[in-house]
Order: sequence, then C-alpha cells, then structure tokens
Amino acid sequence: MDEPIDYAALDAGRDCNYWELDPTLRRAAERAYPSESFAWASDRLREFGEVVGTTVVENSEAVEAHGPELHTYDRHGEVQNRVEYHPALEETERIAYSDFGLAHDAFHAPPGEDAPMGFVHALTLQSLLSYADPGFVCPASMTVGAALVLDRFADGERLEEYFHRLTTRDAEDYIEGAMFLTERQGGSDVGANETTAVETDEDGVYRLTGEKWFCSNIDAEGTLALARREGAPEGTEGLSLFLVPHTKADGELNDQLYRRLKDKLGTISVPTGEVEFRGAEGYLVGEPERGFRYMTEMLNYERLSNAAASVGIMGRCLLESKVHAANREAFGRTIDEYPLMRRDLVEMTVDYEAAVAVTFAAARLFERYHRDDDEEAYRLMRLLVPVAKYRTAREAVEAASYACEVLGGNGYVSGFTTERMLRDAQVLPIWEGTSNVLSLDVLRVLAREAAHEVFVPAVRERLDAVEHGSLAAARDAVAAEFDDLQSALDTLAAADTDYAQLQAKELADYVYDVFAAAELLAVAQAEIDDGDGRAALVTREFATARFGRRTARGITDGDRQAIDEFDAFVRYAAVEPTVAEPEAAND
Repeated sequence: MDEPIDYAALDAGRDCNYWELDPTLRRAAERAYPSESFAWASDRLREFGEVVGTTVVENSEAVEAHGPELHTYDRHGEVQNRVEYHPALEETERIAYSDFGLAHDAFHAPPGEDAPMGFVHALTLQSLLSYADPGFVCPASMTVGAALVLDRFADGERLEEYFHRLTTRDAEDYIEGAMFLTERQGGSDVGANETTAVETDEDGVYRLTGEKWFCSNIDAEGTLALARREGAPEGTEGLSLFLVPHTKADGELNDQLYRRLKDKLGTISVPTGEVEFRGAEGYLVGEPERGFRYMTEMLNYERLSNAAASVGIMGRCLLESKVHAANREAFGRTIDEYPLMRRDLVEMTVDYEAAVAVTFAAARLFERYHRDDDEEAYRLMRLLVPVAKYRTAREAVEAASYACEVLGGNGYVSGFTTERMLRDAQVLPIWEGTSNVLSLDVLRVLAREAAHEVFVPAVRERLDAVEHGSLAAARDAVAAEFDDLQSALDTLAAADTDYAQLQAKELADYVYDVFAAAELLAVAQAEIDDGDGRAALVTREFATARFGRRTARGITDGDRQAIDEFDAFVRYAAVEPTVAEPEAAND
C-alpha cells in the first residue's frame, strides 16, 4: 500500500471494510493460505469485511442491548428449554453460515471451487467477525470444532447427518455446535467429570446423567459432551464422548434442563448457562473411553479460535484508537500528532503485528497437520497453540483497556465500542484454559511430544532466512535470546516438578517472544524482497522492546522512531528497505 491510510476520514471504527483496513491481517492470511486458495478467498474476505463492518457491527449493538433470553418452562410448567434470540443475531448467523459458508467451506469445496478452503479460512473469517462481535465467534468456532471431531472420529448414518448439518450452507438446515466440558467440581480438572452414561438397547445410544456448569451456546443441536460409562476407569482415560442434541432423533425435546443463563460480564451474544442431563439421549462418538483424546482435537481448534478472536479484538481496538486519535483535537492539534500518543499507537501496532504473526503461523501448522497428517507440524502446533492462546488473550485485554484510555471518558461508556470490547476480551484468558493451565500444557508438550525438537529448527530456519543488512542487528538480538531460551528449556527439563511449574508461565512468555520475533523477521525479509521495508521497522521495534539491552531504559539513546516513522507503523505507509540503519534495532 503506497498511500498511508487516512483514519481521519472515518468517524469511528465502523461503517467500513475491516479487511481493507487491515493490511497486517491480509498479509498474514495470504502467507497462511495454500497459494491456490487465496485468490478466491481474498475476494470473499473483502466482501465479508464489508458486511461485518456494516451489517454485523450494527447487529452486534442490537444484540448487546437485547441478548438471548432463556425460557426454561412454558406457561404450564413443562420444560421447554427455549432460548429466545434477537432477529439481528439470527441475521448474523445466516450471514456467517449460509452466505459465507464459515463452517461449510472448511470441509467442502465452496461453490465454483474444486477443494475445501480449510481451517485457515474459517479462522480468518472468525478474526473479522471478532472485529464486530467476539461473542458470536464462540458458537462459530464450536460449530467448526464439533464438525472437525465428527469428521475425524465418528461413523454411522446418524452422526454423519449431524456433520452434514453442522457444515451445510442451507439456511433452513444448518445447526450450531457446542462443547459442554466444565463441571462444577472439576473445572480444568476434566478427569474429575462425574457425568455418567448408561447404554440403552439401541446401538451407540446412551442416557447421560449429570451436571454441566459452564455451557456456552446452550441450545446447540451439535453439542459434544464427555461422560463416563459404567465400569470405566477414573480420570480422563475413562471418559467417552457423546453428541447430545437439543432435540432427540424423534424430534422430542431431549431429557435435560437448562437451569439458567449466566449473568456474564461480556460476550452477551452467546447464551452460556447450566445444564442438567436427566437421562439425556447421547450418541457415542468413536470408540468408548477415547473421548478425552477426541475432545482435545476440538480443544486445539478452540484455542486457536480464541487467538483468532483476540486478534480481532486487538484489531478493532487499534482501529478505534487510530480513528479517534486522528480526529480528536486538543490544544490546536489532533492528538495523533503528539509524541506520547504516537508512541502508544506504535507500541499497540507492534503488539498486534506479533499476535497476528504467531496466530497465523500456528494456523498454518494446524492446517498442515489436518491436511497432510504431518507429525512435525502437529508437534510444533501443539506447542504454539497454547502459547498463542495464552499470550494473545492477555494482549487483547491490554489492547482493549488502553483503547478505552485513548478514547478518554467516552471509551468507558456504552455505545463507544471499547468498553464492550474490554468486557468481551476479559473472557479470552479464561475460555479453553487459563494462563496457568496453558503454561502447564507447554511443559507437558515439551516432555511428552519432545516439541523442542521441532521448535528449535523452526526458529533457526527463520533466523537463517534473514539476509538484508537492515535486519542484521535484530536477527543477532533474537539469536542471542534464542540461545538463552534453549538453556532455559534444558534447565527446566532437568528440574524438579515444582520448580518447572513455578517457571512455566515465564517459559511460555519466552517461547512466544522468541518465536514471534523470528516469524516477524521472516516476514520482514519477504517484504523487503518485495520492495517494502515497513515490516523491518516493526520487527526491529519488537526485538528492541522484548530483548533490547538499553541503558537508562532507553531515555538516553535518542530513539525518535515512533515520531519519525509514525505513518509507516500506524498508517501503513510504504517504506524503502534501507530507511533505517541496522544499529537501530539493538543499541
């Protein structure tokens, strides 16, 4: 993009095309898609960015004011478990599933194409959706995730029909997915699951009894739930997976009670509640006692989706901040002309670029694993997905919080978007595993999957690809940290359990920072090869912020880059690759 984006031309971060206004997302998606798919996908993503930035963003505001309502009983006191939705949310569902095939195109060739678009396409659509309605990304994600599990592990005509309906474009036939995992006594300790499953006379059909405590998309027809069969072992190894629909095969309401919806801080558009299975009909997925393994396949996708949602929130909050700063005048100047605001926007931009880079690198690996059954891609994906989910979720909360500050008093007021984004963002560190759980998963993956054996060469490959002199200092800084990270990995591999767990979050942060820097270096080199040095500026700034050894906290080094190169960082102005000296990265 030769001309910088004129954010002053917008009144707010809506009534616009989010795809067109986010070159970072566009370039990351292009790198992640198979080359033969992106030409088709880019046109559809452009259309989707326009629809989300106009229709969906308007719908999201209506749904925020009129969220789903649960009617557990009818007027005669009979259980009906009916969730009432605002028509605006129903329109958003139709747009996502029917008009743009969010779940369909991941598994089936879209109209006019010869092959499915894969999971990268679904994740990119979800990032754009999160610009407007992060809450709706939850059911959209679980719909794809449930379909993934059925596609890989289920057999039989009954479950094949559910897979078809989860992935259809037919506006009259599609259903949504859900994952009922959390129980009151268990939480992250899934092995403490107390829900039981009793076999019936019908093959593969069970009756489930128990309580699920945090059930998002509570009335989904494609709900997956874990339960323990009679005589099965304790812990996760004794769990089986079942599809538990809202209505049974005969069309009658399933034997469960939706007790209440949670009064949540945010994500109003997805109904989250408590469910009692009262002999509910469930259909066994795959083999008995392998349910936890099956569910982790969905969980990997959900965590990656969580990162994609974080990217969307960060992108929207950054957009709102840029637009406000370009229009708000104080003391005779727009506030984006002031050095401190420029520094803030540059720092927010660099954090966003890193989050996008790591998320879509993990998405590429997820795609490779599922498309090619690539073991190396799986092992690296299993390391990067929890790391990406953990850090991007925290970054989204920080970005939303600071965007409120940029907008001042309005940023804290309903109707100005940022306060809703902050409320929606706050669930992202909780969904699909807290920061501590994810950090412990990193230790587990390193120990069980020997993920360091694929992580180390992946980083080294990215560092070795750097050739341009303007990236040399940043590459050297990252390489030095990479050496230290390997020492950290060796130390924790030999440490006792308590010490390893004590340092687990520090290690997850370290893995994120080093991989993000290496990925940004590779991106910068590729863009320099194409004649643009902007990504080099971003990469050097990230390396300096994370790894720079600055005296006096950088105050004495005279770095004025946030002022001098503001248009490049924030407004996407093109940059000559030699615009900055190599020494700027790590004085």
